[in-house]
Amino acid sequence: MEKFSERDICSKYITPALTNVGWDLDTQIREEQSYTKGRISVYGKLVSRGESKRPDYTLYYKKNLPLAVIEAKDSTHAVGDGMQQALSYAKDLDIPFAYSSNGKRFLEHSRLSGEQEVEKEIELSEFPSPEELYWRFKKEKDFSKEVEEVLLQDYYEGQTVHTPRYFQRVAVNRAVETIAKGQRRVLLVMATGTGKTYTAFQIIWKLWKTKRKRRILFLVDRTALATQAIQGDFRHFGDKLTRVKEGVADPAYEVYVALYQGLYSNEERRKLFKQFSSDFFDLVVVDECHRGSAKDNAAWREILEYYSSATQIGLTATPKEDVDVSNSEYFGNPVYVYSLKKGIEDGFLAPYKVMRYVLDKDIEWRPNELITDKNGNPIEDRIYNSKDYDRNIIIKDRTELVARTISKHIRETEPMQKTIVFCVDINHAERMRQALVNANKDEVDKNHRYVVRLTGDAYEKDKELENFSNPESPYPAIVTTSDLLTTGVDVQTCKLIVLDAPINSVTKFKQIIGRGTRLREDFGKYYFTIMDFRGVTRLFADPEFDGEPIKEKDEKKIHGEEDIESIEEEVKEETPEMEEFQEENPYEEVILHPEKEEERGGHKQDR
Repeated sequence: MEKFSERDICSKYITPALTNVGWDLDTQIREEQSYTKGRISVYGKLVSRGESKRPDYTLYYKKNLPLAVIEAKDSTHAVGDGMQQALSYAKDLDIPFAYSSNGKRFLEHSRLSGEQEVEKEIELSEFPSPEELYWRFKKEKDFSKEVEEVLLQDYYEGQTVHTPRYFQRVAVNRAVETIAKGQRRVLLVMATGTGKTYTAFQIIWKLWKTKRKRRILFLVDRTALATQAIQGDFRHFGDKLTRVKEGVADPAYEVYVALYQGLYSNEERRKLFKQFSSDFFDLVVVDECHRGSAKDNAAWREILEYYSSATQIGLTATPKEDVDVSNSEYFGNPVYVYSLKKGIEDGFLAPYKVMRYVLDKDIEWRPNELITDKNGNPIEDRIYNSKDYDRNIIIKDRTELVARTISKHIRETEPMQKTIVFCVDINHAERMRQALVNANKDEVDKNHRYVVRLTGDAYEKDKELENFSNPESPYPAIVTTSDLLTTGVDVQTCKLIVLDAPINSVTKFKQIIGRGTRLREDFGKYYFTIMDFRGVTRLFADPEFDGEPIKEKDEKKIHGEEDIESIEEEVKEETPEMEEFQEENPYEEVILHPEKEEERGGHKQDR
């Protein structure tokens, strides 16, 4: 064979070999189909995308059911030189067969555990037909007729519904296969911003269309999530869809969207979920199941146990368990995990920077006998640290210093960037709002809504929350909150997340970080920044799921005042020498020293 390029090999040898055994060029063969977008890299203010992943060939038995990938090499390569690349693609795409070819032969690798021969070379004319590959796949999976029917059921398609991304397809296919085989509880772990509601819709659609599940309950715990589902993909269920409203249990529908809070009450006679028979639903999908539904002591758990005869699917963005949640104990191990790390690597989610700030009083502070509160009363003589501030004791100058530090960063980067400041409680959120207003007088003079507080009791909170979530609306630009924005709010253009509250739950932490993970390149949102004033990012470091933060070449030096020696020894140990810091720590850490007047600004507050 004379020398041929990779493209020549594809057009002259591989494509004819495929079509000769029955692969349809229009419906079953996809050449160089990208399945990732390419990771976003940040260098200072420069942003670039890496290359997307795209096999030379992806072969589908039918749409959304791929069976094989082929990696082609030019004629100077050995037949197996593309195999490792093909296997990487096959693993991502959850595809059973991988092939490599140089135009002379194929090397086949079977990822099916039941086949004895893992790799073998075959002639071009021996490439398997679609039916042969599907038969081998079906045999391995031991599909019954009912399982096969569900798996082959088409996804919902329409002008307003996007084609599933590869990880959504894998999640849907694994979930429906597992359920069709009879498993009663299924867990899917997907990072915030990866389309859990869309994935749930397609799972429900396939099971509903094949009549494997006839009455479905989609449970959420935020009004925004229920509205998003009803107005979004779930609307395609048409007149079969309803939203369960307080006091009304209408059995005339087939797909129900409900709030936990609307179904449950502490009074037995007002438990709306019991107005349906316990076997009314045969599928219950629990969105954000990490937020209480899987806890043994949760009131919402009673709803799941009441509908225990139904198949139950848990959707979560939190892979690990802590005192707040035990997903795997209730739902079992996840059938699929798509992590924040993977989403960032694939270019579907925004990478992030972490900037840690350590205030010297946050380490340890003990008032002397001369220090009083604002009313002139003595302060309890004990050691205070970051867990006490804004709960047991309020240091006014600390809040002002944090506000000035946030404002300085915003002015130096982008004054109108959407920013969420997470505070200890409502009172702290209000104090922080006031401090940010004073630190941003120029912007507040332009529009008094530049900084607002979004808490449960805030004036016009729903209106301002809608404005803040709207990428087209410039105001408010900065919001202070405690718990209102931790979950269930889609602020796609949020570029800055500030942590000034002690967080003791990995579940809550990951949900907070999830507020920044969405990309909006049309609005200049390529990455987001986390400013951490409470050491939370150290406590919940999870590189296996979250990946590593952006490490820039022009990383800032650790700096502080001349009295930096006053920092406690334990913090010195955490803060390495500059050379070590640059080599090993992708975070930026800054030591802040409030003014000495800070000690006179504190007063005690009841919890």
